[in-house]
Amino acid sequence: MRATKNGDKILTGLFWLMALVIVGILFSIITYIAVRGLPGISLDFIMQPPSRAGKEGGISTTIVSTLYLTAVALLLAVPLGVAAAVYLEEYSKANSKFAWVVNLTAETLSGVPSIIFGLFGFVFFVIFLGLGWSIISGGLTLAIMILPTITRTAQEAILSVPREYRENSLALGASKWQTVYRVVIPPALPGIVTGIILSIGRAIGETAAIILTAGSSLNMPLSLSDPARTMSVHLYILAMEGISMERAFATACLIIILIIIINYLATLSLKGLAATK
Repeated sequence: MRATKNGDKILTGLFWLMALVIVGILFSIITYIAVRGLPGISLDFIMQPPSRAGKEGGISTTIVSTLYLTAVALLLAVPLGVAAAVYLEEYSKANSKFAWVVNLTAETLSGVPSIIFGLFGFVFFVIFLGLGWSIISGGLTLAIMILPTITRTAQEAILSVPREYRENSLALGASKWQTVYRVVIPPALPGIVTGIILSIGRAIGETAAIILTAGSSLNMPLSLSDPARTMSVHLYILAMEGISMERAFATACLIIILIIIINYLATLSLKGLAATK
């Protein structure tokens, strides 16, 4: 018995150590970027557009382009991903071959490198469909990239809802759709939002696929057909071409801040939703 307790303590200590290592790595990365990047952030840096050379000006157009592309991708991927998850978990039959194919496709797409998505988007959206380097081409490509994440997390969230909820709702005379909409989706919503947040993080940080589909224009995008340069692409160009490491770190710091703000707003929205129930 004593040996078992000692073994449990050792395993618990190892798990705590692993958790601390992960947190320490994350904290170190964020701290390093913040120390190097915060001094370069100012109101002018945020509000002014970047210069052609990249050594002067700010990143206002890249911020707008990032938000624009992410919004387009989410508008396309979220309804489709959640609808696919609802169909797979609530409407498909247990031995449905179509559902098996959809699940296999989602799992396969989640492991495809982003550069492959970029090449597909470049060949299909930019060239074949004639959309050119544009917001819509980049948004469609990003939507395909984040679709598996949204679908799989939504499936897991729906599966976490107890089966008794569905049975009780149907027993009270509710239809299948009423059960899904009013009984299944509300408790599954936090998990769905978590998947959306993860997708936002991937969309904001994507580089390779965006360069090939949305281009790298420094102009302010005014329509879906305009090319654009996101913050991650701007960061890549500043760092890899040796234009300005100071501005590269400042851009990286702003990307982290933007993701933190989005996560915080999502958390507030979930709390507000819970308060209304």
